[in-house]
This record gives sequence, C-alpha cells and structure tokens, in this order.
Amino acid sequence: MTQVDDLSRSFVPFDQNRTLVAVLEMSQSRWLAAAVVPGISQRPLKKLEPDPVALLGWLGKWREKAGASGQFVDRVVLVYEAGRDGFWLARWLKAHGVEAFVVHSTSVAVSREHRRAKTDRLDTEMLIRVFLGWLRGEPRHCKMVAVPTVEEEDAKRPSRERENLVGEQTRIINRMKAALIRLGLRSFKPDRTKASAQLEELRTPEGILVPPNMLAELKRDMARLAWVREQIAAIEKSRLERLEQTPADEAQAKVQLLTRIVGMGVETADMLVREVLCRNLRDRRAVARYAGVTGSPDESGTKRRERGLAKAGNARVRRGLMQFAWRFLRFQPESALATWYRERTEGGGKRKTTMIVALARKLLIALWRLVMSGEVPQGVQLRPIAA
Repeated sequence: MTQVDDLSRSFVPFDQNRTLVAVLEMSQSRWLAAAVVPGISQRPLKKLEPDPVALLGWLGKWREKAGASGQFVDRVVLVYEAGRDGFWLARWLKAHGVEAFVVHSTSVAVSREHRRAKTDRLDTEMLIRVFLGWLRGEPRHCKMVAVPTVEEEDAKRPSRERENLVGEQTRIINRMKAALIRLGLRSFKPDRTKASAQLEELRTPEGILVPPNMLAELKRDMARLAWVREQIAAIEKSRLERLEQTPADEAQAKVQLLTRIVGMGVETADMLVREVLCRNLRDRRAVARYAGVTGSPDESGTKRRERGLAKAGNARVRRGLMQFAWRFLRFQPESALATWYRERTEGGGKRKTTMIVALARKLLIALWRLVMSGEVPQGVQLRPIAA
C-alpha cells in the first residue's frame, strides 16, 4: 500500500539527548543557523554565507561539541521555511546524512501583537520551539512540506511555463487594444492572423493613418505576440507527443485517464496530475485543503459566520478547478454532480458563483478517487480508449 504524506507531526521516536536539532533562517545575502546541542546549555548561533558546505561543517562542529560534553549524537535534524530557495538544500542535506525538513511558513504560530518584534534571531528561536514540538509528535505545532524530487519538480515546468506565456499573450493583446482605442479604433482585432498586414492601411475615424511611432510600437507588439504563440505551440506539441507514447510512469497514465473525461482537456489534466493528484495525500479533506477550496469559519460564542474560501492552498489548482467546473456543467449535464448543482441553484436557490466552488471541490475529490482507485463518478461520460 502506498504510504501517504502525513507531515502534520513526526512519527519517529525523538530522543533529545541523542539528537542535534538545527534551524536555518535563509535570506538572499546570508544564512543564520541556530541549534539545540545535547549537553550544552547555550544554544549556538552562527551567521553564514549561503554555502551548504559551510553549513554542513558547522553541524559537524556542533556534533563534536556534544561528544566532548559526554553526549553521543546519532541523529541530526534541520528545518527551514519554504521560500524562494525551494527544496534543493533539503535534498542536498539528506544526501549528506542530515534529516532535512521544510516547514510551511504560514503554519507557524506568531504573536498577534500589533507591532511585534521580528528579527532573524527571534525567528530562529520561534522555529526551534515549533520544531521541537513537531519532533515530539505533538499535532498542530506546524506543517511540513513534502520535499519533491528533481524529476517531480521538473515535470511541473511545462504547465507553469504555458500559464505564464498565456498571461503574457493576454497582456500584449490588451496593450495593443488599449493603444488603438486611443485613436477610436474599437473594432480592429490585433490578435488575428492577418492583423499585421492590415495595420498599415488602417484608418482612424478622423480619416488618418495610424501615427508612425504607434504603428512601429504595434508592429513590435505583434512580433512579440507571434513569438509567444510559437512557444505555447511548442509546449503543447511536446506534451501531446509524450501522451502518444506508451505511459512510462504512473503520472503519465493518470493524465491519459483524465483526458478520457468528456470536457477535460490535456492542459487541465496535466496540471491537476502534476500539481495535486500525484501526491500521496491522506484523505479527501487533505486533497481539498491542498487546493484551498475549504471554508474558513469564524465562530466565537454565539457568533457564527463563514468568511469564504481559505485560499491557503495551490492557487494554480484552484484556478484550473473553477474553469473546469463551468466546463463540466456544459459537457456532463446528465452526471450526478451536475444534477446536484442544478437542484441547488435553480428556482431561486443559492448563487451560482457560490455553488460552483462547492462543485469544484466535489469534482477534485471525485477525480482523486478516479486516479487512485478507478472509481468513475456517477453519470460521467468517458471517451473510448484509443486503439
């Protein structure tokens, strides 16, 4: 049975007298390392250059100090906050015998004072407190991130790059439309294939041609747009070529399974699999929390109110789910989920925009069950398997 990623607490027995506990506060220019060394009452604190070899050297020195004080250290653990440095350091330290963990920054409880003191030194003390609680197996001290492999991180790059390129394409088109509106040209479509050839003959409502400087700017934007479209086409072509090949791994097989759902495209299927459905999440609640489609209730005494989506999960998954939920209603009108949605929105029911979030959450859980156990959602139509 596949082991789930339950990182809400540690399940490894923790002996503080035989464990060197270290934390690392990382920034672009320097690192600050702190540790709890067995046999030494004072906690060492060391400023470092962003150098993993130097960090490993100081961990070795602190281990030797523990041995000199009569304490044998057979385990070294280190934690740092998830951020711009990613996971390379955690993988590097694990390869050198250090148990490295990455903690969710937002899962660490902080003081709620209006103006609390915040320094790197205070942050290391806070990390040590929550890390020790997590190591003891106490729940809800903090949440750790599942450290992906290099291959798993690299598999996400095409989908994320395409998302960025589509955003850039939209920005270029909107910028050209805004420039043309200043001249009163509202009907011209700069994103069409022959738009560049028609631009020089275009006349404004005043009967004049497009001014030369703006014309040159629009031509450069169109050239930039064509280049972005070529890159998007190259990414999509490469992904289709991979799908046509024999599935080389479990993730590829999951993508092919999801693309059989009528209304599910390759882009959405690939994004969902790479971002969430390849993770060994504990249960359906963990799946919904990862996507940030759970509620955020506010209850105190007799006060009860719902503040909407938590939005604490993967924003890419959440955006893709909302778009797929609307397509699902169009392409799967006879399914049980679409019927459930219509029963609650038709005839003066709840708002459609509110219920589409609930539908998106149910769809994500249904897709998770489909790829994990092969359970097809009730009434959902599947495309036939290609010969």
